[in-house]
Amino acid sequence: MTALVRYHCSVLLLSQRYLAPVLLFVSLIVVLTSSDSGPLAATYSSCAGAMLLCSTWLTMTLAGLEDRTHRSVVVVGAGGSLKVLVALVCTALLSCLPLTGVGVALPLLIGKHDPVAADLLLGALAQLICALTGVAVGLVCSRPVFRRQGYGLVLALALLFTVTLAKGLPPVNLLFTDLLDGKESADLLGATIVPLTAALMALVVGTAVTQVVIARKD
Repeated sequence: MTALVRYHCSVLLLSQRYLAPVLLFVSLIVVLTSSDSGPLAATYSSCAGAMLLCSTWLTMTLAGLEDRTHRSVVVVGAGGSLKVLVALVCTALLSCLPLTGVGVALPLLIGKHDPVAADLLLGALAQLICALTGVAVGLVCSRPVFRRQGYGLVLALALLFTVTLAKGLPPVNLLFTDLLDGKESADLLGATIVPLTAALMALVVGTAVTQVVIARKD
């Protein structure tokens, strides 16, 4: 598994196709949080939204780097498509870790805040929830599932709008509602349990659906 993760990381880095989603992530944070002096919980909701977009795009990019022939060779060498898919998920999540650090620290550098430990933990959890959700969306809309990526892109946008705007829907809309409620970060940490659980379930379901489609196509 470790070798597969290393392989996916090297392919992603060499392709440099990670640059576009990463630049989008940083740009959104700068635009949305520059000179902000409001509650950090609300500020981190903007960072979490940027992470949702970035992780979706990054996952779709990562899953679509190889053509079908090359991917078949990797699957045979790995001993099955499920191992390759799980390694891809791990790679996507690992790629989001340094971005989470950026998303927590950058608003503090370009805004006017006096953070406490609860603020930083809440910001990291919010981005983790959105990263898990974004990876799930990216998987089911990726090239191995949709040969014509235009269809995958339309579905990705529809899913992102749904999870963001559907009132009270966990994990994303529920998370954003809590973060924008005006409460202190320490009071909101317990409320992240439901969105985090929902995001983990979404990732498991997204991985399972993707694997079923891939297995049928292979």
